[in-house]
Amino acid sequence: MQFRRSDFADLSYFLEIAKHRNFRRAGLELGISASALSHALKGLEERLGVRLLNRTSRSVTLTAAGEALQSAILEPFDEIGRAVDVLNRFRDAPIGRVRLSVPTEAADYLVAPVLATFLERYPDVEIEISVSNRMIDVIDSGYDAGIRYGGTVPEDMVAQRLSADIRWLVVAAPAYLQRFGTPTHPNDLQAHRCVQIRTGDDRIYRWEFERGDEQLAVNVPGALTIDQGQVALPAVKQGAGLMYLAEPMVRQALEDGTLCTVLDDWVSVGPAFHIYYSSRRQLPSALRLFIDLVRELRPLGL
Repeated sequence: MQFRRSDFADLSYFLEIAKHRNFRRAGLELGISASALSHALKGLEERLGVRLLNRTSRSVTLTAAGEALQSAILEPFDEIGRAVDVLNRFRDAPIGRVRLSVPTEAADYLVAPVLATFLERYPDVEIEISVSNRMIDVIDSGYDAGIRYGGTVPEDMVAQRLSADIRWLVVAAPAYLQRFGTPTHPNDLQAHRCVQIRTGDDRIYRWEFERGDEQLAVNVPGALTIDQGQVALPAVKQGAGLMYLAEPMVRQALEDGTLCTVLDDWVSVGPAFHIYYSSRRQLPSALRLFIDLVRELRPLGL
């Protein structure tokens, strides 16, 4: 087979499809339609004389030939990407694109406060943020990096701290405490209405407490279960129950008296927010600029 210059583009399309296992998502990443991708892939398969993908209405999987091709060309294409990224060092204004997977609390209190400055400082850099508390493989899902609490960062990733450690509080509205009383020990929570938390790996979270050398993890009762804290906060402010959450989420409500804390001598301090990315890739310039800015502005301390 005679290799044509246009085959480079089709091979890059193939790698994007292989990464996402989905023509629509690959097309969104590349900025072209799914039908154009399908046409390009079909042409590549005809020229190569082998089928690279198994396609059904529900799934896209790699054939044995597709897996072999992906393995053979992935690193060379990454090398080309890294080489192009190096050119940013010689530009007056950096360019590039960064895609981040971010949990709700980090989006609201860590990322959002720096975005205006980032866009003003680097107008030619594109940034895309997906907000979700689900635990996903960020690299396999096409993101450059993810942000998570330090204790949940995958071990095979490079991680950088972006905030100070996070204090976790139990809060309630004054009206709730007047009606149901104030717990003085974590075990007292069994007699209260609590908001249960479903974590990113689909578990119901056990509220964690510490006092000196004592540590407790409590399964709390409650009729309301959420996976994003902001959903339940309005109800808690109206007296619906007790809630366990990160201190930045309720800083303003505590200051204005809408909410108050309980079990203050049992406050737990958890790991800081960290950004993490593949240890197998050179850090893209756009991502490095974002990390540097968050660490410079320190919206949640550092």
